[in-house]
Amino acid sequence: MSRTVVGTIALAAVVSAAAAGCSTSSGASAAPAVDVATVARPAVRDGGTLRWAVDDVPGTLNTFQSAADPQTERIAGAVLPALFTVDGRGRPQRDPDYLESATVVSRSPQVVLYRLNPRAVWSDGRAISADDFAAQWRALNGTNSAYWSAHNDGYDRISEVRRGADAHEVKVTFNRPMATWRSLFTPLYPKEVTGTPDAFNDGSRAALPVTAGPFSVQSVDARRGTVTLVRAARWWGERAKLDRLVFTAVPSARRAAALAAGRVDVAEVAPQALGAVSRDRRLVVHRAFDASYTQLTLNGGSGPLTDERVRRAVARAIDRKAIAQQVLRPAGLPAAPLGNHLVLASQDGYQDNSSAIGGTDVKTAQALLADAGWQSGKANAAHNAAPGPGQVRPASTAQGGGKVARTETVEPATVRTDRSGHPLTLQFVLPQHDATLGAVGDRIARMLAGIGVRTQLTKVSDRSFFQDQIASGDFDLALYSWPGTAFPATDARPLYAKPEPGADGSLVVQQNYARVGTDLIDRLLDQAGAELNPGKAADLTKRADARIWAAAGAIPLYQRPELVAERTDVANVGAFGFQTPRYQNIGFRR
Repeated sequence: MSRTVVGTIALAAVVSAAAAGCSTSSGASAAPAVDVATVARPAVRDGGTLRWAVDDVPGTLNTFQSAADPQTERIAGAVLPALFTVDGRGRPQRDPDYLESATVVSRSPQVVLYRLNPRAVWSDGRAISADDFAAQWRALNGTNSAYWSAHNDGYDRISEVRRGADAHEVKVTFNRPMATWRSLFTPLYPKEVTGTPDAFNDGSRAALPVTAGPFSVQSVDARRGTVTLVRAARWWGERAKLDRLVFTAVPSARRAAALAAGRVDVAEVAPQALGAVSRDRRLVVHRAFDASYTQLTLNGGSGPLTDERVRRAVARAIDRKAIAQQVLRPAGLPAAPLGNHLVLASQDGYQDNSSAIGGTDVKTAQALLADAGWQSGKANAAHNAAPGPGQVRPASTAQGGGKVARTETVEPATVRTDRSGHPLTLQFVLPQHDATLGAVGDRIARMLAGIGVRTQLTKVSDRSFFQDQIASGDFDLALYSWPGTAFPATDARPLYAKPEPGADGSLVVQQNYARVGTDLIDRLLDQAGAELNPGKAADLTKRADARIWAAAGAIPLYQRPELVAERTDVANVGAFGFQTPRYQNIGFRR
């Protein structure tokens, strides 16, 4: 999954999810990485229209803008050059449709020489060239603030982009080493999009002047909720099997009905919908681990969780295995907790590093709280003899600022208090309409009640969840998802980098909403991102992950399930996980 939507996919994953010890990567083999209806091209019929359910019509077709979302990236994958695709185990692979070769020809300074496929052209007939590479570098390197780019993505490490020995060669020189250079120039936009700020900022929102993929964009219709792609007329690779590929906005709760009625052919569904779709013999369900994961975030920027001992107590009180079983067993997937922030279980090189903080241990959690000054107080008057570790106080509903919040309080039998008698209370924020995260949040609150922590579960509207609660730091605990990536050392750095004071005195957190970080974590990730030796880079990444565990700002819970229901005659679509779809092979069986 590309870094370009790392900032916005978290919300999309949250809304659509309504769905100890140390082990090496060999244990990840049980994690299904890909489950696709694989059909050889000769067995796929020519023509037809495939309707694919998505969350919404994208607000932009420019994946480098802050408004980009997973739909933006999916469309880009079908209509724009991807120099490197990703396989099912999260490994980058050169795409021969665009690249004959790409090689590091010098290490000091680092120089990468790209040899382009001489047949590769834009839809207007112009050859893909160094001019397109240079324009994208200038748009994204951060030197021109007129470009509204979400981030510089490593383009700031490039000092020069120029033509090589001939028109089909591009020479890129770096001013700082970059191990993840394969992530650059994917997708590659034409210079007509990146050449000027106006074209970049506004011209690429609803249309692209030229494309270079097996499909091109015919229309973006926000009113009807569709984006229609058509077979590209000027495409040098294997001809697309479909005449049209239509992405159709369908809410998650309505997808089973849309499939049954024949309004869509492919749709990712929630575990709760499996019963309905499984009863329809015209449909088949593909199951794999998604290239994303759900974590519990502990806000170390304010309140009781500024104390690392309290954060570690919360982490030790949670039974991550039980939570993984709760989510993954109904999806029919191996139910193991995720033990890594940077490399997912279905990904090459996965290792469980959670031993850096330790497994579930209520006694240790209670001792940590006591050491932090939270002593076991009197029996809670609000608690009764109901079974379970905590009692739910009746919900209250508040409205203001355009958002509706519903709050329930889970009371422990004996609440921990500070020296002044104030109870240890944590505000736990969840998106309102996500059944899966709601159930997980309830389970976590009861686990925390077992160590004397009172939890206020606040469920807010999905639209305000990130902007009004998470990004602003108005929470103690929160559940949401992040994408995995083939380039974790650099892509995940904004999620775990140490917050720094900005020029105006405010705290710059990037996407580290836990507001917890250390100089050592930053240094290890920087070293991994600059290390050109893959083995050394992997070791540095592992060490960084262990330190992220120890800081206890983010607790990975499980790799999310990807459940894709589709018509039985659909070919080469399914649960892709990390794998980049090959859109020209998608279609219907003969």
